[in-house]
Amino acid sequence: MNLVIGEILFDIFPGYRRLGGAPFNVAFHLKQFGLPVRFFSRVGCDPQGEEISEFVAGKGFRPGDVQIDFEHPTGTVRVLLDGKGVPQFEIIADVAYDHLEPSPVVVSALKDSVDVIYFGTLIQRSDVGYQTVQHLLNLRDPRAQCFYDVNLRPNCYSRRIVQDSLQQADHVKVNEQELVILQDMFGWKGSPTELARQLMEIHELTTLSLTRGEAGSDLFTAAGHFTAPLTRPIKVVDTVGAGDAYAAVLIAGLLQNWQPEQILHAATEFAARVCETEGAIPSDGALYTGILDKEEPR
Repeated sequence: MNLVIGEILFDIFPGYRRLGGAPFNVAFHLKQFGLPVRFFSRVGCDPQGEEISEFVAGKGFRPGDVQIDFEHPTGTVRVLLDGKGVPQFEIIADVAYDHLEPSPVVVSALKDSVDVIYFGTLIQRSDVGYQTVQHLLNLRDPRAQCFYDVNLRPNCYSRRIVQDSLQQADHVKVNEQELVILQDMFGWKGSPTELARQLMEIHELTTLSLTRGEAGSDLFTAAGHFTAPLTRPIKVVDTVGAGDAYAAVLIAGLLQNWQPEQILHAATEFAARVCETEGAIPSDGALYTGILDKEEPR
C-alpha cells in the first residue's frame, strides 16, 4: 500500500474550475495506474467538500480517509495562466486541509505494510498541518520510504518546514526554481548538479529528481546522474499538475525497480500528456495508456 498525505482543493481558472491539489493529483494518477493507494486529506462541510467527498469515493478511495471540517471551508486556489500556459496561484489561507488531524484512521494505516508515503510542503504551512505531518511521518515503519515533493508556493513555506521534510525524505522531487530557493535558504553554492549532489549527501537521499521545464529533467541516484530531454513537441494547454504527473510516474517506477532511464522517459511523456489537457486531472483515461509498460529507451 502507498499513502498520500496532503491537500485536495478546487483550482479556479478563468471560466472553469478543476479538482486539484498536488497530493491528490499524485494519488489519483497512482490509482489510475492500478497501484494501491490511500489518500488522506480534509475538506469543509460545504457544497465543495461534499462534491469532493463524492468524487473521491466514486474513484475508489476510502471515504473515511477524507476528514470533514465543520469550521473551515474547502480549499481553493485561483489560477491565472500566462501566454505559455504557465500558472500563477493565489492560494486561499486557513482552509480545511490546514487543519488535518492525526486521526486513528490515519495512524492505523501507518501500521499496515506501507511502501511509499508521499507528502509535500503546502499541507504544512499551518502549525497544525506541520505538526500533524511530521508526527505521522515519525510513526511510520522504518521500511516505508518517504517521497517529499518540495513544491514551494509563495508565502506557504518556511526553512523549518523544508529542513524537517528533507530530513524525513528518502526521495525528493524539486524543480529548478525551487532549487535556487533552497540554495539561498541554506547558503549552498555551486551549479545545479553540484547542489543536487549536496542535497543528496546532506540528507542521505536515495534519489533526487530535478525538473527543468522545457529543458527536460534529471534523476540523481547512487548509480549516477541521468538526464532526459523532452521527447516530442508539446501543444501546451496549461502546465498545471505537470509536476504531479511526473511525480506519480517516478513513484511507480521506483516501486517497480525500473532503471533511471526508463523512469525519466515515462515520467516525461506522462507530464507532457497532462500539459496537453485542461487542469491536472485528465478526464480521458487514454492518457494513462502505455505509460507504465513502456520499454526502456534505447
